[in-house]
Amino acid sequence: MSTIPEGASFVGKPKASGGLSIRDLTLSIGRGSSAKNILRGISLDVPSGQITGLAGESGSGKTMTGMTVLGLQPAQAKVTGTIEFDGRNLLELPTKKLNTLRGNDIAMVFQDPTSSLHPMLSIGSQLTDHLRQHTGMSKREALERARVVLEQVKVPDPAGALKKYPHQFSGGQLQRVAIASAIMCSPSVLIADEPTTALDVTVQAGILRLLRELCDELGLAILLVTHDLGVMSALADTIAVMRQGEIVEHGDRFQVITAPRDPYTKALIDALPHDGSAGSAPDSASTGDAS
Repeated sequence: MSTIPEGASFVGKPKASGGLSIRDLTLSIGRGSSAKNILRGISLDVPSGQITGLAGESGSGKTMTGMTVLGLQPAQAKVTGTIEFDGRNLLELPTKKLNTLRGNDIAMVFQDPTSSLHPMLSIGSQLTDHLRQHTGMSKREALERARVVLEQVKVPDPAGALKKYPHQFSGGQLQRVAIASAIMCSPSVLIADEPTTALDVTVQAGILRLLRELCDELGLAILLVTHDLGVMSALADTIAVMRQGEIVEHGDRFQVITAPRDPYTKALIDALPHDGSAGSAPDSASTGDAS
């Protein structure tokens, strides 16, 4: 069951882009013998129209990889390598240009939606202020776009939702609002960092299906960061597995899940519940989908 209203499609096709190309990305904190290597030679493509999964246990470096793409790594970190987007190495961009690109061309959805939403501002203000600043849209035009986007991510009563504040939404609804905020400026790349971890299992399925539709309808390049290979098996087109700052396995979803080459990947898969769901599409979550 689609989350898109009948006869509608997502507004705002993303800007032309071939996605992301990460090559030999390293990140270390500290100096000399006390330096700690967080990322060790990460190479990964995140192509448009696909969901690229980045999996690993806590501390593997998967979240830091996503944060570094956006230039949000710790200030004291030393970063080398290339992160190519639209013909530019993001690691070489001046801060001002990177700030403009962040949110407009590359957006991020976090595990906790409250971390990206201001508790004292209405949803309407938060969805439209950034859009108006970068596009010159009138307030009326921006609010209408926000209403349509909220409808398309299946937030109940989107017109009314614009007037509400974050504390007035359930966890699942708030994550949908956060996703709406992320796609307001029609980005080419969406980084989703553990977007369903804090949600009820039934609600998770609806969020996962929404991400799949965003990818398919908009041609987004999505980097899905999660510790849950079960989520990957249902959603990602390709999967990269990280351990201690390195990618130890990377391949087609089916190959990685059914015939893992690395012992670490095999151990992660063996730890999954064996209910026959691996590799299947997420449920439509017709019950509680908008929770």
